[in-house]
Amino acid sequence: MKTFIRPLSLVTAAALALASLPALALEPFKADYTASYMGMQANGMMSLAAEGNNQWRYSLQVKNQLADLSQSTVFDEHNGRLRPLSSQDSSTVLVKKRNVDARYDWKTAQATWSGDVKPDRRGPVKLQSGDMDGLLINLAIARDVAAGKPLNYRMVDGGRIKPMSYSVVGKETLTIGGKAVEATKVSRIDGRKELIAWVVPNFPVPARLLQREDGKDTLDLTLKSLR
Repeated sequence: MKTFIRPLSLVTAAALALASLPALALEPFKADYTASYMGMQANGMMSLAAEGNNQWRYSLQVKNQLADLSQSTVFDEHNGRLRPLSSQDSSTVLVKKRNVDARYDWKTAQATWSGDVKPDRRGPVKLQSGDMDGLLINLAIARDVAAGKPLNYRMVDGGRIKPMSYSVVGKETLTIGGKAVEATKVSRIDGRKELIAWVVPNFPVPARLLQREDGKDTLDLTLKSLR
Protein backbone atom coordinates (compact mmCIF):
# COMPACT_ATOMS: atom_id res chain seq x y z
CA MET A 1 0.00 0.00 0.00
CA LYS A 2 2.39 2.65 -1.22
CA THR A 3 2.63 5.65 -3.46
CA PHE A 4 -0.78 7.22 -3.58
CA ILE A 5 -1.53 5.05 -0.82
CA ARG A 6 1.79 5.61 0.19
CA PRO A 7 0.29 4.41 -2.09
CA LEU A 8 -2.39 5.35 -2.02
CA SER A 9 3.82 9.46 -7.51
CA LEU A 10 5.21 11.69 -13.75
CA VAL A 11 5.25 15.79 -15.42
CA THR A 12 6.93 17.96 -17.97
CA ALA A 13 7.13 21.62 -17.02
CA ALA A 14 6.08 22.61 -20.51
CA ALA A 15 2.83 20.69 -20.23
CA LEU A 16 2.00 22.66 -17.13
CA ALA A 17 3.25 26.08 -18.21
CA LEU A 18 0.02 27.77 -17.23
CA ALA A 19 -0.55 31.07 -15.47
CA SER A 20 0.25 30.65 -11.79
CA LEU A 21 -2.86 30.57 -9.66
CA PRO A 22 -3.20 30.73 -5.86
CA ALA A 23 -3.02 27.36 -4.08
CA LEU A 24 -6.27 25.96 -2.77
CA ALA A 25 -6.83 26.97 0.84
CA LEU A 26 -6.95 24.10 3.29
CA GLU A 27 -10.47 23.39 4.51
CA PRO A 28 -11.88 20.33 6.32
CA PHE A 29 -13.66 17.81 4.12
CA LYS A 30 -14.94 14.25 3.96
CA ALA A 31 -14.87 12.39 0.66
CA ASP A 32 -16.54 9.05 0.01
CA TYR A 33 -15.28 6.82 -2.78
CA THR A 34 -16.45 3.72 -4.55
CA ALA A 35 -13.47 1.42 -4.59
CA SER A 36 -12.08 -1.80 -5.95
CA TYR A 37 -9.18 -3.57 -4.25
CA MET A 38 -7.73 -7.00 -4.99
CA GLY A 39 -10.49 -7.49 -7.56
CA MET A 40 -13.30 -6.96 -5.05
CA GLN A 41 -15.64 -4.05 -4.38
CA ALA A 42 -14.61 -1.90 -1.43
CA ASN A 43 -15.50 1.28 0.41
CA GLY A 44 -13.08 4.20 0.40
CA MET A 45 -12.93 7.38 2.44
CA MET A 46 -10.65 10.40 2.61
CA SER A 47 -10.89 13.21 5.13
CA LEU A 48 -9.09 16.34 6.25
CA ALA A 49 -9.57 17.64 9.80
CA ALA A 50 -8.00 20.53 11.69
CA GLU A 51 -5.79 19.47 14.61
CA GLY A 52 -5.07 22.95 15.95
CA ASN A 53 -1.80 24.94 15.96
CA ASN A 54 -1.83 25.10 12.15
CA GLN A 55 -1.79 21.31 12.00
CA TRP A 56 -4.06 19.06 9.95
CA ARG A 57 -4.80 15.33 9.78
CA TYR A 58 -5.32 13.80 6.34
CA SER A 59 -6.70 10.25 6.38
CA LEU A 60 -7.44 7.50 3.88
CA GLN A 61 -9.22 4.19 4.46
CA VAL A 62 -10.07 1.38 2.05
CA LYS A 63 -11.97 -1.65 3.31
CA ASN A 64 -13.56 -4.79 1.90
CA GLN A 65 -13.98 -8.44 2.89
CA LEU A 66 -10.31 -9.23 2.30
CA ALA A 67 -8.52 -6.13 3.49
CA ASP A 68 -8.66 -3.11 5.77
CA LEU A 69 -6.13 -0.43 4.81
CA SER A 70 -5.77 2.90 6.60
CA GLN A 71 -3.31 5.75 6.58
CA SER A 72 -3.20 9.14 8.22
CA THR A 73 -0.69 11.97 8.09
CA VAL A 74 -0.49 14.93 10.45
CA PHE A 75 1.04 17.91 8.64
CA ASP A 76 1.34 21.67 8.64
CA GLU A 77 1.68 24.27 5.89
CA HIS A 78 5.12 25.89 5.90
CA ASN A 79 6.07 28.56 3.37
CA GLY A 80 3.19 27.43 1.16
CA ARG A 81 4.25 23.77 1.23
CA LEU A 82 2.58 20.80 2.90
CA ARG A 83 5.01 19.41 5.45
CA PRO A 84 4.48 16.00 7.12
CA LEU A 85 4.99 15.81 10.88
CA SER A 86 3.92 12.24 11.64
CA SER A 87 2.07 9.39 9.98
CA GLN A 88 0.44 6.07 10.73
CA ASP A 89 0.05 3.26 8.21
CA SER A 90 -1.85 0.09 9.11
CA SER A 91 -3.16 -2.78 7.05
CA THR A 92 -4.88 -6.09 7.57
CA VAL A 93 -4.93 -8.34 4.50
CA LEU A 94 -6.53 -11.69 5.24
CA VAL A 95 -4.72 -12.67 8.47
CA LYS A 96 -1.58 -10.59 7.93
CA LYS A 97 -1.33 -7.34 9.90
CA ARG A 98 1.15 -4.49 9.50
CA ASN A 99 1.57 -1.23 11.42
CA VAL A 100 4.16 1.47 10.75
CA ASP A 101 4.59 4.86 12.44
CA ALA A 102 6.71 7.71 11.03
CA ARG A 103 8.08 10.88 12.58
CA TYR A 104 9.29 13.88 10.60
CA ASP A 105 11.43 16.11 12.83
CA TRP A 106 12.03 19.35 10.96
CA LYS A 107 14.19 20.83 13.73
CA THR A 108 16.78 18.11 13.21
CA ALA A 109 15.77 17.53 9.56
CA GLN A 110 15.39 13.79 10.11
CA ALA A 111 12.66 11.23 9.46
CA THR A 112 12.43 7.94 11.38
CA TRP A 113 10.12 4.91 11.26
CA SER A 114 9.03 2.32 13.83
CA GLY A 115 6.77 -0.72 13.99
CA ASP A 116 6.63 -3.41 11.32
CA VAL A 117 9.51 -2.07 9.25
CA LYS A 118 12.87 -3.62 8.38
CA PRO A 119 15.88 -2.39 10.41
CA ASP A 120 17.45 -0.79 7.31
CA ARG A 121 14.25 1.18 6.70
CA ARG A 122 14.00 2.75 10.16
CA GLY A 123 16.17 5.76 9.31
CA PRO A 124 17.10 8.37 10.10
CA VAL A 125 16.69 9.85 6.63
CA LYS A 126 17.83 13.40 5.98
CA LEU A 127 14.95 15.76 5.19
CA GLN A 128 14.99 18.73 2.85
CA SER A 129 12.43 21.45 2.17
CA GLY A 130 9.49 20.17 0.13
CA ASP A 131 9.73 16.52 1.20
CA MET A 132 6.39 14.72 1.68
CA ASP A 133 5.14 11.25 2.44
CA GLY A 134 3.23 9.30 -0.20
CA LEU A 135 -0.22 10.06 1.16
CA LEU A 136 0.31 13.81 1.36
CA ILE A 137 1.25 13.93 -2.33
CA ASN A 138 -2.47 13.38 -3.10
CA LEU A 139 -3.30 16.81 -1.68
CA ALA A 140 -0.28 18.39 -3.36
CA ILE A 141 -1.28 17.07 -6.79
CA ALA A 142 -4.75 18.61 -6.51
CA ARG A 143 -3.28 21.99 -5.49
CA ASP A 144 -0.46 21.98 -8.03
CA VAL A 145 -2.57 21.02 -11.05
CA ALA A 146 -4.96 23.86 -10.19
CA ALA A 147 -2.04 26.30 -9.85
CA GLY A 148 -0.33 25.14 -13.04
CA LYS A 149 2.81 24.03 -11.21
CA PRO A 150 5.17 21.21 -12.21
CA LEU A 151 4.19 17.96 -10.53
CA ASN A 152 7.63 17.00 -9.31
CA TYR A 153 7.98 15.68 -5.77
CA ARG A 154 10.45 14.03 -3.43
CA MET A 155 8.75 11.33 -1.41
CA VAL A 156 10.32 10.39 1.92
CA ASP A 157 8.41 7.35 3.07
CA GLY A 158 9.07 3.86 4.39
CA GLY A 159 12.70 4.63 5.16
CA ARG A 160 13.59 5.73 1.63
CA ILE A 161 13.78 8.75 -0.64
CA LYS A 162 12.16 8.58 -4.06
CA PRO A 163 11.74 11.34 -6.68
CA MET A 164 8.26 11.33 -8.21
CA SER A 165 7.06 13.17 -11.30
CA TYR A 166 3.64 13.10 -12.95
CA SER A 167 2.84 13.89 -16.59
CA VAL A 168 -0.39 15.47 -17.81
CA VAL A 169 -1.90 13.00 -20.28
CA GLY A 170 -5.12 14.77 -21.21
CA LYS A 171 -8.65 15.68 -20.15
CA GLU A 172 -11.55 13.38 -19.38
CA THR A 173 -15.16 13.78 -18.29
CA LEU A 174 -16.13 12.06 -15.05
CA THR A 175 -19.55 11.69 -13.48
CA ILE A 176 -19.51 12.66 -9.80
CA GLY A 177 -22.77 12.54 -7.88
CA GLY A 178 -24.73 12.37 -11.13
CA LYS A 179 -23.00 15.48 -12.53
CA ALA A 180 -20.50 15.55 -15.40
CA VAL A 181 -17.21 17.29 -14.56
CA GLU A 182 -14.05 17.79 -16.59
CA ALA A 183 -10.88 16.39 -15.03
CA THR A 184 -7.19 16.74 -15.82
CA LYS A 185 -5.63 13.28 -16.08
CA VAL A 186 -2.08 12.86 -14.80
CA SER A 187 0.07 9.73 -14.74
CA ARG A 188 3.23 8.36 -13.20
CA ILE A 189 4.93 5.18 -14.46
CA ASP A 190 7.48 3.38 -12.31
CA GLY A 191 8.63 0.13 -13.89
CA ARG A 192 5.73 -2.32 -13.83
CA LYS A 193 3.52 0.08 -11.87
CA GLU A 194 1.42 3.04 -12.98
CA LEU A 195 -0.49 5.54 -10.89
CA ILE A 196 -3.15 7.70 -12.57
CA ALA A 197 -5.00 10.61 -10.95
CA TRP A 198 -7.94 12.65 -12.24
CA VAL A 199 -8.02 16.21 -10.85
CA VAL A 200 -11.14 18.38 -10.97
CA PRO A 201 -10.95 22.17 -10.40
CA ASN A 202 -11.82 23.20 -6.82
CA PHE A 203 -11.75 19.61 -5.55
CA PRO A 204 -9.22 19.28 -2.68
CA VAL A 205 -8.32 15.69 -3.62
CA PRO A 206 -8.24 13.73 -6.88
CA ALA A 207 -11.69 12.69 -8.11
CA ARG A 208 -10.28 9.33 -9.13
CA LEU A 209 -7.12 7.40 -8.30
CA LEU A 210 -6.10 4.26 -10.16
CA GLN A 211 -3.13 2.07 -9.36
CA ARG A 212 -2.07 -0.54 -11.94
CA GLU A 213 0.59 -3.24 -11.96
CA ASP A 214 1.61 -5.26 -15.00
CA GLY A 215 -1.31 -3.66 -16.85
CA LYS A 216 -3.88 -4.83 -14.31
CA ASP A 217 -5.90 -2.62 -11.97
CA THR A 218 -4.94 -3.22 -8.33
CA LEU A 219 -6.69 -0.32 -6.61
CA ASP A 220 -9.33 2.01 -8.01
CA LEU A 221 -10.96 4.87 -6.08
CA THR A 222 -13.71 7.01 -7.66
CA LEU A 223 -15.26 9.93 -5.79
CA LYS A 224 -18.98 9.67 -5.17
CA SER A 225 -19.55 12.51 -2.67
CA LEU A 226 -17.63 15.39 -1.13
CA ARG A 227 -18.75 17.35 1.89
